[in-house]
Amino acid sequence: MEKVLRCNHPRNFRGPGAVVEFCLLLAVVAYPTGRVVAASKPDFGPNVLIFNPSMPAAAIQEQIDKVYSIQQNNQFGPARNALLFLPGAYNVDVPVGYYTQVLGLGASPDNVNITGGLHAGPGRGNAALVTFWRAAEGLSVTPSNGVMQWAVSQAVPFRRMHVRGDMVLHQNNGYASGGWMSDALIDGNVVSGPQQQWISRNTEWGGWKGANWNMVFVGVLNAPEGAWPTPAITKVAQTPIIREKPFLQVDAKGNYSVRVPSLRTNSSGVSWRAGSTPGKDIPISRFYIARPDVDTAATINAQLAKGKSLLLTPGIYNLNDTIRVTRANTVVLGLGFATLAANNGVAAMSTADVDGVVIAGLFFDAGAANSPVLLEVGPDGSKARHAGNPISLHDVFFRVGGAAVGRASVNLRVNSSDTIVDHTWIWRADHGVNQSVGWKINTSANGLVVNGNNVTVYGLFVEHHQEFQVVWNGNGGRVYFYQCEIPYDPPDQASYTSAPGTNGWAAYKVAGNVTSHEAWGLGVYSVFRNKGVVLTRAIEAPNNPNVKFHDLITVCIGANGEIGNVINNTGGATTPNVRLTPKVTNFP
Repeated sequence: MEKVLRCNHPRNFRGPGAVVEFCLLLAVVAYPTGRVVAASKPDFGPNVLIFNPSMPAAAIQEQIDKVYSIQQNNQFGPARNALLFLPGAYNVDVPVGYYTQVLGLGASPDNVNITGGLHAGPGRGNAALVTFWRAAEGLSVTPSNGVMQWAVSQAVPFRRMHVRGDMVLHQNNGYASGGWMSDALIDGNVVSGPQQQWISRNTEWGGWKGANWNMVFVGVLNAPEGAWPTPAITKVAQTPIIREKPFLQVDAKGNYSVRVPSLRTNSSGVSWRAGSTPGKDIPISRFYIARPDVDTAATINAQLAKGKSLLLTPGIYNLNDTIRVTRANTVVLGLGFATLAANNGVAAMSTADVDGVVIAGLFFDAGAANSPVLLEVGPDGSKARHAGNPISLHDVFFRVGGAAVGRASVNLRVNSSDTIVDHTWIWRADHGVNQSVGWKINTSANGLVVNGNNVTVYGLFVEHHQEFQVVWNGNGGRVYFYQCEIPYDPPDQASYTSAPGTNGWAAYKVAGNVTSHEAWGLGVYSVFRNKGVVLTRAIEAPNNPNVKFHDLITVCIGANGEIGNVINNTGGATTPNVRLTPKVTNFP
């Protein structure tokens, strides 16, 4: 039998997403034996809803629909939400809007099954070009019609998922612009349709159909047939090194913990085939659970200094100082797109040059006063090696402008060697509200600067910054998938010239002193709004046999400008035309 525990605790009435009927201070888990376990649950605040299978489906659906009614069109709004499902079976429909994370709390995705639907899409019309900032993680989904729709673009994690059917990455053949899938199993076929680019890492499926500009498959079982450039498919058989993203879970006794997956090398397929992802569990008692309505950088830093890891509940944290992660093996995990807003020109977060720090599920937002950097991994001059226990970043997203005026010189700077970056979108906003965008309004020189050696990045999305989008100064770097639109808004060529005779700044620059670097599947696109503005080259790199680029593409979108060459002086010009004819090449 199952029991529902009820209470009238006042926290139930805080915020639009509060579950009124069911007490959020208790977790109730039912198991096949009929045994019911109730355990005290941490207070995750008003923006986290926790569902259990004892709850009536109609009550769950009502709460899901309330959140979606807020988040469906909330592209630049302040609301943040996490929908958490305890192990069990649910018959509901889950539309996923902006700043919403849907998360299963089992050790395996198969511990939580949603029958009915879980889907993301444009909502109005069919184009999914701005379907950003939403996530589905740790669930199995049985679509009622056999097909799961996931029509998304950038900054949309799809992790540790099991789709018991087919999957489409578009809505009614409408355009979509990029996406991410990792550690996922799709029983049927994936149809990408008009998706312009995509990366899949450590996934498995029955089959994949579709390829447009740049489709990258790393450590994927049953990867699609064909090879670059026709179709535009890049395949790397094994993922050289990865730690999967940490995740919140609940055991059979109702105890909460965070699983930190083990480091894997030369892997393919999902991590949880044996039931759960190998790794270590950190009890929730070893985390400081931060609340945006309570905490400051000072209160958070005090807890980090005591040796606590950090769980940031959904909301916007307005920071007047830097959050400093100084101890080895500290885990910083955000729920529901927890947002760190950098005020007064501060860096939002920094780490020491120590082993095993993990930063996951965070959204960094620049403030009106220029920040020299938003997230800095290791201090300048970091020299330690971390190959056996690297620092890793997972689903870290950056925004300069859009919701409000923002300014940052560099968004993400990686000084520590051996760092792994596992999915990031680093965006200087090309559109927004409140007069928050413009060449002199939301300013940002560089998206990513890498100074450490042997840094590996999977799923690198960097767009619209005003100088080099990416600057790579360290040796031994590896990048698997790169997607970049250069800035739309240079007012004239004089404002967009990096050196005499060189128009603009390359979208990806490897410094001249670098002796080894390798990248797979890179797409650079131009959408110049003003006439007379051009870019000399998309990628700039030293002519060294150990600096290698595989499967490159440039595309000119719109009626203005051009990209003169794909890499250095190679590849030829991509000029405006209505057919979007791409230029492709390799280097050397």
